[in-house]
Amino acid sequence: MSRKVIIIGAGAAGLMAAGKAAERGLDVTVLEKNDRPGRKLRISGKGRCNITNNTDIEGLIRNIPGNGSFLYSSFYTFSNEDIMQFFRDEGLDLKIERGGRVFPVSDDARDVVSVLVRRAERLGAEIRYRSPVSSIEVSNGAVKGVTLKNSETIECDSVVLATGGASYPGTGSTGDGYRMAQKLGHTVTPLKPSLVPLIAAEKWVRDLQGLTLKNVSVTIYDRKRKKVYTDFGEMLFTHFGVSGPVILSASRHIMQYDYRDVFLSIDLKPALSPETLDARIQRDFEKYSRKQFKNSLDDLLPKKMIPVIVELSQIPADKPVNQITKAERRSLVSLFKGLTLEICGSRPISEAIVTAGGVSTDEIDPATMESRLIKGLFFAGEVIDVDGYTGGFNLTIAFSTGCVAGLHC
Repeated sequence: MSRKVIIIGAGAAGLMAAGKAAERGLDVTVLEKNDRPGRKLRISGKGRCNITNNTDIEGLIRNIPGNGSFLYSSFYTFSNEDIMQFFRDEGLDLKIERGGRVFPVSDDARDVVSVLVRRAERLGAEIRYRSPVSSIEVSNGAVKGVTLKNSETIECDSVVLATGGASYPGTGSTGDGYRMAQKLGHTVTPLKPSLVPLIAAEKWVRDLQGLTLKNVSVTIYDRKRKKVYTDFGEMLFTHFGVSGPVILSASRHIMQYDYRDVFLSIDLKPALSPETLDARIQRDFEKYSRKQFKNSLDDLLPKKMIPVIVELSQIPADKPVNQITKAERRSLVSLFKGLTLEICGSRPISEAIVTAGGVSTDEIDPATMESRLIKGLFFAGEVIDVDGYTGGFNLTIAFSTGCVAGLHC
């Protein structure tokens, strides 16, 4: 009689674990509380699903600030190269984009979910939906089964806990796994939002709500003007502050500041030096020499941004362009090259892409993902205290740890 394995959660980590365990001939049942699999996976990468990153192992570790070294064994067992080959072998064509980001050619996350589900079921795993688990049952320090919220009990030899984190609770990531692990004596480190939109102190950001800036450079400074992080790309203004790819990446670097007392400087024209930008502004001022200052910036800025920049420049809006002084013009150049916001917080964990914190890595064997406290209990994915930057690193963690758990459960 084959060993019975219960996998809690049909997300990226759980489905990968299910396929690997079923491939070994085990009796595998996946219990998913939602009515369909991969709810969070379906919306990852704006619905395109950034599967992994085309870097080397050291590159993966460098991009996982949350206990990256814990993952060496997992990555050498099932690397990003292995992940790419896994999906190609299942008929999913992949492409590599800027920064090594790997996506399905279809740009459809649903195709990734389909591959994982189809493979697990083809190998004999059963996936049960609308089956929330309330607790993991243990006897004499070893797993003996699970109890569902409808009071049904299922005996098993091992459990893989792959319930995700506490971000995007609408997808089912509501922190269930943390509660189950704590109940069994595991330490859960403090949970914090990671890859999360940031709140700005300045009121004028509301006037820019919905405005996307592309090809800008952003730099985060602390109160002592020490540079914390810099990046280039796309960002978005919101009613509360800022979001978008470069902001989400920046947020992980300021977690240790509790998302407060740091400053975001935006270079609106990173391709131009201050001198080149000044010359460009002078040309525009000549072109619009008979206009007022507020009507002279159309060629340089998005329309929505002009009133904000005019106000922040302290140059009178109705001042004729041909009367603007050299000092005022240089002040305008500085504003273009360093539009600064004070960051005073982050949005809640429910709006974060990833949860930082989780089941302590000190209590998990990195070679097998098995609990050091409970025999037969395994962990995979975001429920573990590991987290990475944007760029496919968090899904790499999910697939890799899911594979390892599936190979050893």
